[in-house]
Amino acid sequence: MFRIAVASGKGGTGKTFVATNIFYSLSRQNKSVTLVDCDAEAPDSVAFFDAKPVDVKEVTQLIPVIDTEKCTFCGRCREYCSYNAIFILPPSRIINVIEDLCHACGACSVACRDNAITEHPYVLGSVTRFSLNSMSASNPESILEARMKIGVLSPVPVIKAAIKEIDNDTEIVIFDSPPGTSCPFIQTVARADYIILVTEPTPFGLSDLKQSAETLRTMDKPFGVIINRAGIGDKMFSSISGMK
Repeated sequence: MFRIAVASGKGGTGKTFVATNIFYSLSRQNKSVTLVDCDAEAPDSVAFFDAKPVDVKEVTQLIPVIDTEKCTFCGRCREYCSYNAIFILPPSRIINVIEDLCHACGACSVACRDNAITEHPYVLGSVTRFSLNSMSASNPESILEARMKIGVLSPVPVIKAAIKEIDNDTEIVIFDSPPGTSCPFIQTVARADYIILVTEPTPFGLSDLKQSAETLRTMDKPFGVIINRAGIGDKMFSSISGMK
């Protein structure tokens, strides 16, 4: 399995356009190829194809539930929580878990001495497998879409879940990476063998490209660059030729 991530420092450079066209070209050659839309905050790769969902899996994490009948309001769970996800007012006997802040680390359960904490699944998003109707690819179910639930703080667990759904017999995987250089980008390109950075000939495009390139160098990842809409941007972008 060879994995290619198509990424960009900023949004709107044509990253998804490049990723879907690579996927389409390989599929037309009857390659066993899978496209994984890892831009879980705004996935749109499937919009380029005549596709239908064939399987949807929820992505969950275990969130603590505090039994106020057993809780002594000692505050140990709040002290152990590194994410300030537990709100407590001991005089009023009020204690709540702020689910959007919880990282499901389990520290509060370890801290509790009163057996007052249990866990329940909390939905973070979903992974959808699509079947393509208009292509003659040898792999008929070859698009995976990560989509996070509105209000969830991080798409990383949903991205990881989508990548785990890749069939083991796939020859080539195309990751449509989230834009930027933050954690979602890192989690995607870390699993790639090669990265294609898509940029545009503008000062913003060049600035974000440099950040992406430096990040990949730090990770020791091989990469190349595609300049989309070349020739219509700012002349300052010509300095890209000096990048090494």
